[in-house]
Amino acid sequence: MKKGMKFETALKELERIVESLENQEMPLEKALSAFEQGVKLSRYCAKLLDEAEVKIKELTKDEKGQASIRTWEQESTQESGKEGADQEEQP
Repeated sequence: MKKGMKFETALKELERIVESLENQEMPLEKALSAFEQGVKLSRYCAKLLDEAEVKIKELTKDEKGQASIRTWEQESTQESGKEGADQEEQP
């Protein structure tokens, strides 16, 4: 695995490894090596997702510094409510 590999590249490689393990008969040594590489890629992808989650939490902090986590539906409803409120306030 290359250092600094993009998430999407690592995920595609992981998917390729899983597919090959499921669909091909291969010698035990080759299967173990592929499995080991898959585990490394899986952990790498999980690490990148965890880092992204931390960044998102940081970016969504409210005025008090508390992470403001909302579901997509809540945010969409609030945004459409704001637009309606903005329109009502205009003369």
